[in-house]
Amino acid sequence: MYHFDFLVIGGGIAGLTFALKVAQKGTVAVLFKHGYEESSTAGAQGGVAAVTSADDNYELHIEDTLTAGAGLCKRDVVEVVVKEGPERVKELIEMGANFDKIDDSTYHLHREGGHSRRRIYHLADATGYEIQKVLLRQAEKNKNITFFNHASAIDLISAKKIGVKGITRDRILGAYVYMNDDTVKIFAANKILVATGGAGKVYLYTSNPDVATGDGIAMCYRAGAPVANMEFFQFHPTCLYHPLAKSFLITEALRGEGAQLKRINGERFMPKYHELAELAPRDIVARAIDHEMKVHGEDHVLLDISYREDGFVEKHFPTIYEKCKQFGFNLAKAPIPVVPAAHYLCGGVVTDLHGATNLENLYVAGETACTGLHGANRLASNSLLEGLVFAHRAAEHALANLTDDHHGYNIPPWNYGDATNSDEAVVISQNWDEIRRLMWNYVGIVRSNKRLERALRRNNLIHDEINEYYWNFKISPDLLELRNISVVADVIIRSAMARHESCGLHYTLDYPDKSPEIKDTILYNDSTATIEHG
Repeated sequence: MYHFDFLVIGGGIAGLTFALKVAQKGTVAVLFKHGYEESSTAGAQGGVAAVTSADDNYELHIEDTLTAGAGLCKRDVVEVVVKEGPERVKELIEMGANFDKIDDSTYHLHREGGHSRRRIYHLADATGYEIQKVLLRQAEKNKNITFFNHASAIDLISAKKIGVKGITRDRILGAYVYMNDDTVKIFAANKILVATGGAGKVYLYTSNPDVATGDGIAMCYRAGAPVANMEFFQFHPTCLYHPLAKSFLITEALRGEGAQLKRINGERFMPKYHELAELAPRDIVARAIDHEMKVHGEDHVLLDISYREDGFVEKHFPTIYEKCKQFGFNLAKAPIPVVPAAHYLCGGVVTDLHGATNLENLYVAGETACTGLHGANRLASNSLLEGLVFAHRAAEHALANLTDDHHGYNIPPWNYGDATNSDEAVVISQNWDEIRRLMWNYVGIVRSNKRLERALRRNNLIHDEINEYYWNFKISPDLLELRNISVVADVIIRSAMARHESCGLHYTLDYPDKSPEIKDTILYNDSTATIEHG
């Protein structure tokens, strides 16, 4: 058993920011499922939004966020994130984040879809990688922080689950963790932050890294934390269409610099869908592309920025330019083929303004959380901002409420039971493929009652098979991920079935209109698995 003051599950922007701030008062363990630089943060191309320029102000950013969120954002949360964001970005710069500048004193700010001003701090098209690198460098220098790589959290350990009596509110004591030597260790801690990122791998096509399997959401849900608004999954409009590209993301900043969307015949189509054309919110752009492809029977559309001056693309988007060249496309000279892909989950584990959950000692931040910032549709480049702000607020709250009671619990070791080594690994790969395909086909950009009912029936069967397999055979990282994406698929489907309207990222053929009063969809993991609006 390991004992730490703080346990951080996930090493992206939220996890590392939290770790750095709490390390001033205690020991910290940071768990990385794979390597230190495998995270959604590291792959974030666009940047981080913050109000700093003379022609911008908080109210503009707040209104842009509320508009994109289609009426479901919590205004108090939006105000906190927007107003505290610039200070958090300043801290990154002070740590050494090297964002692009026009000159020594002026930063080059991008504008992306849904933003009324240029306010996106970036380093070319590799902003997330720069932030990840800076935070890792700072954390590695801190003697109170210990990294564990190839450490897959299995489940959170709650007091009630291990039989503690006399508590009215359940509390989290740590986690069981599968290590790279095939052992399961207990990580006990006073305060736990779950920041495992998103769940894009629940879909067949996604811009997310392979680690994005919704682990944190599934673990918190199993432990008793409610999840909210899981039906709102953002599909990024433009991912490179190529069989070997694994849905490589083409940043929205490209459209912010004038790139146009066209059909294969060269016809531009976005102006007929929205007054902002290519700069419309992502849900509108993704649905427009999906509609054009289906109406005309085409496999992709085109993204064209070839009209810009020589050297522009190479200078401002070097990563994308080089990646496209690897697949035979010259972005600076000709249009490239693109399609939508699952990108960002606006729902997640329900948290308050401090990142705290209904379970004592448990905090959640980043894409794993549902804070109320994004509502029904995330505004571009608000995700890194949210991770920074809520990691900071969670750290402040955790430090202010730090006690030393986790050593007093008798946490039992992991029980392997009668599990044996499996000789049927094909069960994992088959079910993994089935879940991702049914989610793409039935719970994608456009939904219907029949599609959702089919998805639920099929996922229920798969879930039962996975559960039987889980208890009969020894665990592996692949099995843990499969178990988690099955849970995430279930809550996405049931959340979508509960929302009888089209709003933001949730569009259904059976309920094409928006309700007069939009509310959250909340799921509780109890015996009735009730779904509530409110």
